[in-house]
Amino acid sequence: MSTQTTPKGIKPKPSKPKRTKYKGIDHLSPVDRVVVSLMVGIPTLLVLWLVVAPAIGSVLLSFTNWDGIGPISSAKNVGLQNYKDVLTIYPPFVPALQHNLIWLGVTFFIATPIGMFLAVLLDREVRGSRVYQTAIYLPVVLSVALVGFIWQLIYSRDQGFINQVTGSSIDWYGDQRYNLWAALLASSWRHVGYIMLLYLAGLKGVDPTLREAAKVDGANERTTFFRVVFPVMFPINIIVFVVTLIESLRAFDLVWVINKGRNGLELISTLVTSNIVGEASRIGFGSALATFMLVISSVFIVIYLRMVMREQR
Repeated sequence: MSTQTTPKGIKPKPSKPKRTKYKGIDHLSPVDRVVVSLMVGIPTLLVLWLVVAPAIGSVLLSFTNWDGIGPISSAKNVGLQNYKDVLTIYPPFVPALQHNLIWLGVTFFIATPIGMFLAVLLDREVRGSRVYQTAIYLPVVLSVALVGFIWQLIYSRDQGFINQVTGSSIDWYGDQRYNLWAALLASSWRHVGYIMLLYLAGLKGVDPTLREAAKVDGANERTTFFRVVFPVMFPINIIVFVVTLIESLRAFDLVWVINKGRNGLELISTLVTSNIVGEASRIGFGSALATFMLVISSVFIVIYLRMVMREQR
């Protein structure tokens, strides 16, 4: 048996690990191809059917005067008339747009920081933290409509908790001076628990050595969180941004339960519903309102995609 020897003074070259070549779908078995095709095709068809097609249909209907009676082919093309009417002769639109922006501002700048603050406190493993987590997160598992009914017990003019304690007779859900802020408080109560859970999960995943290094450098807890921990949780921050945006734009259930988006609680989503499935049955006009909502959502979606792509680069 012969053995290969290496001359003295010459080190043998290390052998390079073999790279496995990626095998595309052409190298899969017939059964695997069917499974992959179904896993990709079915969700794609559902998205096209339930999201893309209705969105395109709403945009097309916004240029017609269809009232939902008779076939769509009977609808007349009115061009941009519905959009002009929304901006000029439809009084609830501007207040609804303002209310949506207020809803977004309160949710993003007040409710979200409160949820983050609670997550930081509970991350310290204080005594009874599991009980606090459960109590704060409990409203998240409830439907938004049920949250509205629960807060009715607090806001009721005759038997509500606030009026019973203060001795006042304010109709918190009925008076347009207070109903928007009352609805925002009820919505924030639910939103805070969700944000708390997201940030709490993110804090558990932060490397402890980062905090120790910051402590060695003399940084206090506030500086450590905002300069070290918070930037590391960039993926969580993106998720929180998206969740907050979605919650603000889809604010419908709570307001509809209160008074169907009337008397100072107008939102774009309630106006769309009132015109499409309400007594007016103005499908074309309601579709124009829905298109406005789609455009507003697209602005924030573009901002989100730019943030994600910038981080990936």
